[in-house]
Amino acid sequence: MLLEAVLNVGSDLELGSTLQQIVDTGAALTGARHGALGVLDPDRDRIEGLYTAGMTEAERRHLDLFPDEPAGRPATLTRPGRPPGRAPDSPPGGPPVRSFLRAPIRVHTEVFGHLYLAGKPSGPFTDTDLALLRVLAAQAGIAIGNARLYETARQRERWIAGAAAVTTALLTGTDAADALMTVAERARALAGASAGVILQPTEEGGMEIVTASTLDDPAGIVGTVIEPGSAVLVQLLGGEPVFIDDSATDPRMTTDVRSRFGPSMMLPLQSGGRLIGTLALPRRRGERPYTDVDRLLATQFASQAALALVLADAQADREQLAVYEDRDRIARDLHDLVVQRLFATEMMLESTRRRAASEAEAGELLGRAVDELDSTIQEVRTAIFALQQPPAEAPSTFRGRVLRETGGAAALLGFPPSVQFTGAVDALVGAETGKELLAALRGALAVAHRRPGVSAIEVEVDATVRLPDGRTGVRLVVSDDGRGEDGRPTTVTWQAPL
Repeated sequence: MLLEAVLNVGSDLELGSTLQQIVDTGAALTGARHGALGVLDPDRDRIEGLYTAGMTEAERRHLDLFPDEPAGRPATLTRPGRPPGRAPDSPPGGPPVRSFLRAPIRVHTEVFGHLYLAGKPSGPFTDTDLALLRVLAAQAGIAIGNARLYETARQRERWIAGAAAVTTALLTGTDAADALMTVAERARALAGASAGVILQPTEEGGMEIVTASTLDDPAGIVGTVIEPGSAVLVQLLGGEPVFIDDSATDPRMTTDVRSRFGPSMMLPLQSGGRLIGTLALPRRRGERPYTDVDRLLATQFASQAALALVLADAQADREQLAVYEDRDRIARDLHDLVVQRLFATEMMLESTRRRAASEAEAGELLGRAVDELDSTIQEVRTAIFALQQPPAEAPSTFRGRVLRETGGAAALLGFPPSVQFTGAVDALVGAETGKELLAALRGALAVAHRRPGVSAIEVEVDATVRLPDGRTGVRLVVSDDGRGEDGRPTTVTWQAPL
């Protein structure tokens, strides 16, 4: 029975299940009706957790198992009389007792808790029962140590996965407010906190809550300010973490919302010497305090989140710079393509005015001027549309995809092709027709790139043409100033029904 009990105790790596199994096994091994395992709080004079066997809920509420003897004293056998702990022999509503066994459970050198057994039907506990309990307690310490290591490893894995998820979310593109909320929500879930709060420094030298993720109503939290001079603020601005056992009673806490919370961690979000803010993770009053492992993992998470925030901020700056660079390029295109053409048209009209004596010549020049102005209008429309396209995003419209193709070809050609659109191409050109047109455009641009002497290319997309069969269609015309085999400029035409 002892061998089987020892094997069973070490068969589960989940801590709660292991502790309950220890109590059940101890009672079965010694024939006790009632068993209780009190887990000691390492930092406080109280029982942190209670696992029982053979007791009702009413009996559990009347138990007080904290030992009067020094913690870790060897297992003792108590026959009729006052049992260990502060409970009377038969507490009201509790199980009647005649004798008790108590054995400390050590994990390494630390006393983890005490295992109590009572109510043996056959009479007082014997020395054999005590010896069995000692062996079980020793094996229980090993099993608990393994379960705690396993739980710590799982907890660390969750925090690492959470930090990776936050980094991925921030670097995929989000604004500052959403980035802070992402950090607060993920940290709250990982820490088992009732709130995840982000504070940022104010111009007056204090700190203000700018983001709050809570399980319940967050009213009154966002906007709360820690005033300059607060003891906790000195640590936070200095980049030091702050750990609080009870926010409601700690004299360092001065905000109005402190009464809502109990144990709390306040962790600096800093990277490369830059303090972005503070991540606060308070729990409700009366909830279990944070362990050393909790504090270590949360601190590491805060460091990783701060780095991700800095990288996301830098990425946003690069994207903004790309916007400005794109606008500069478009401004140059407007100047080089549009303004120069307008100036040439102006000179043409001026020449027409001076030579108005010849009516035929004047008509021809005016006709050319009108054509140039029409081309200029198309160029301006194209430039304006390109200016409206968000940088670093794939265009969602057909017009945008055409401009992307010609823009990509400009890097190979050494000059940007001129593009003109006629008609509502975005509304009229379907997905399949658009794919075929883009393929034809790519082919025509590739041919033009291989042809010597090409210094200008004109691309025209017209969605208002009439096909020979009478249907409305779209036509693509790509012309360049290179010379073909016949010595003339080359033109590629492609058309399809809409």
